[in-house]
Amino acid sequence: MTTPTIPRTSNELAEMLADPKTLSEVMASKETLTEFITAYGQAQQGDGTELNRLVAEETQKVFAQMLKDNGMEKGAIERPNLDPQAKRSGNMLTSHQQATAYNPAAAGASVDKHFRNNLEYVSSIWHKNTTAEAAEKVALLRNAASSVSPADGGFLVPETLRAQLMQIALEQSIVRPLATVVPMDSARVPMPIIDSTSNQGSVFGGMIAYWGEEGAMLQDSNPKFGRVELDAKKLTGLSAVPNELLQDSIVSFASLIETLWPQALAFSEDQAFMAGNGVGKPLGFLGAKNKSAVAVTRGTASKISYVDIVNMYARMLPSSLGNAVWICSPDALPQLLQMSLDVGTGGNSVFVVNASAAMPMSIFGRPLIISEKAGQLGARGDLAFVDLAYYLIGDRQTMTADSSTDYQFGSDKTTFRIIQRVDGRPWLQSAITPANGSANKLSPFVELAA
Repeated sequence: MTTPTIPRTSNELAEMLADPKTLSEVMASKETLTEFITAYGQAQQGDGTELNRLVAEETQKVFAQMLKDNGMEKGAIERPNLDPQAKRSGNMLTSHQQATAYNPAAAGASVDKHFRNNLEYVSSIWHKNTTAEAAEKVALLRNAASSVSPADGGFLVPETLRAQLMQIALEQSIVRPLATVVPMDSARVPMPIIDSTSNQGSVFGGMIAYWGEEGAMLQDSNPKFGRVELDAKKLTGLSAVPNELLQDSIVSFASLIETLWPQALAFSEDQAFMAGNGVGKPLGFLGAKNKSAVAVTRGTASKISYVDIVNMYARMLPSSLGNAVWICSPDALPQLLQMSLDVGTGGNSVFVVNASAAMPMSIFGRPLIISEKAGQLGARGDLAFVDLAYYLIGDRQTMTADSSTDYQFGSDKTTFRIIQRVDGRPWLQSAITPANGSANKLSPFVELAA
């Protein structure tokens, strides 16, 4: 049988089907009819046809408008930037956002589907809820928790609730939003580092670039690589609540948990990330235990002068100058605001403040953060200049929660407990000697000495 010519338009199709001979060839069998219909459809809208081109153009327009409507302009879809200096590129999530946002691979994601909202979760783990539905959900939570933190006990917090709590905590934090956060898929995670102590003659701990004549023998270089380990530490929060409050309004208590617990977690995290000694808690970036920090000698005891600030700025790693922030204690703020620069027999105020307007919260163009977790006035770290992209936070991304009457049985209170597992430490092992060989070492962690 001769294969009929495939029509290109609807008029040609009508003309062909009006021909009894051609029509009988097409309708000869189920196979010939299927073959004809498929070929006609491909000719009308297959690759290279006008209809295919128009559909592709229209689809592209709709997709572009959708991205624009959702705040995702050109450049939003791109490869992630792993440079610790690049905290955000276009609309890409930063490292800390990736670690606090919902993670479908986290352990708590397995129980998300069993809870409609946070209130249902809190009421389910409350020991006075004796309904069959609550007992079933508690069993699911306990079984899920035993696979990720058997020693802690308690009930696994659903990933949607954990992500929500951490997102609220993020808004209250100082360190976490600026640090490099590493999601931990196990209790201990090794992180590679370049063991760099000097940029004089080589960079990255031994990587050397050579100038030479064409055809000359290349010299070998041996960069030194090391590793640091993030070991998830246990951060526990307790909250004792009168049973009458829970019985009268557990809805209000659930709302309280959503706001107060994240703030408490953020406060405790910041304290450890800034000044922790590394024993059972993260190693902070402030203080002598951070071997990569630089302590700048102050001119006058218990005083902060303009010269001190200039000297601190000069010791910052140059690549971090555009990323670093200043952190001071409330005790140090009066001296900063009243700081003056002596010029001959006169002088001038460094902070020119209009008392009726907002205070200029920056020094040399870099933000100034006031924190009660910084050192007391006159102590090391009452003023610090730091690039927190060089601070590592390991986030286990699991939380467990539980309730008990045993802890404060005599007070008729229920104690709620939440456990988060996290670690933190500076990424560098030591301060760095600059390429010019200066004795003034550089660091992303600069403090004013005691």
